[in-house]
Amino acid sequence: MADAEEDAAAREDEQQQVSPSAEAPPDPPDPQPTAEAPPDPPDPQPTAEAPPDPPDPQPTAEAPPDPQPAAGRPEDAERRPEEGGEAGSLRVDVPVEMNVGHFKTRKFFVLRPGTLNQAIKDIQALVNEEVDGGVRSIWLMAEVDHWNNEKERLVMITDNTLLVFKYDFIMLRCDQIQRIQLNYVDRISYGGFTFPKPSLLQRDGEGLRVFWDRMREPSFTSRWNPFATDFPFITFTHHPVRHVSDSLTALCDIHNFREQLRDAAQKDHALRPVPGKANGVLVLNQPIHIDAYVGVMSFLGNQNKLGYSMARGSIGF
Repeated sequence: MADAEEDAAAREDEQQQVSPSAEAPPDPPDPQPTAEAPPDPPDPQPTAEAPPDPPDPQPTAEAPPDPQPAAGRPEDAERRPEEGGEAGSLRVDVPVEMNVGHFKTRKFFVLRPGTLNQAIKDIQALVNEEVDGGVRSIWLMAEVDHWNNEKERLVMITDNTLLVFKYDFIMLRCDQIQRIQLNYVDRISYGGFTFPKPSLLQRDGEGLRVFWDRMREPSFTSRWNPFATDFPFITFTHHPVRHVSDSLTALCDIHNFREQLRDAAQKDHALRPVPGKANGVLVLNQPIHIDAYVGVMSFLGNQNKLGYSMARGSIGF
């Protein structure tokens, strides 16, 4: 009996020892709550929702559509004819005309970027300081010959001379120079252009004519020779591009050119008087007469600006 009780007690001890070891596996569930830590990232998700903020500026981006309906409202279009009459149509026509005129003037090569600056550098290099003296001013003019033909010219006033350059703005070269001594200039006339009564020609605007030998009159053959260059005077008028910009307006100002030419000539008369010639310059406000009658060549040439360096475009339709 005692052995049986000891065996039973030993079995109970073994069962007690086995049961705690067998029950040990349930302990792992304790760390599972720690394994649940990954669900914590949902907390930063609200911060990840920051990108939706850009929709806020979208209402500002929608601002441009506001003027569009205002510009195209049929109500405004209906009110304008009633309130302003024909003023609405004038507002549309003016910019169109300005654009057309702008494109027409762009055909002149003198308006190409850098062309005029290069031309001024080229003609300045041709100045002979011993003969001409220092440069006073440079001008962009149009010469009108005795047959009413316009020719593009660069004009320079120096201390001693008036230089007239025939410059090719396409090839960027000077083709001809005319040198007029200022101490020989005796008269400057300014005014509108006139023609003989039977003449079919006419010219608008004003011009300036410089005389340097009042005692010599052009010969009969020179008057009827379109290529004659022995006239004792030269005539200038405004260049067509004078209204393109303020700088070109100053460069083509024939009034300022007249004043500076008069001052330079009077100063040169005092420094270098010509024997047997009256010293001083007479400035007259009188019409400039061109002794031309039919002038078919000048009409065609002036209408097509053949005396200017221009882009002619394609020939044909």
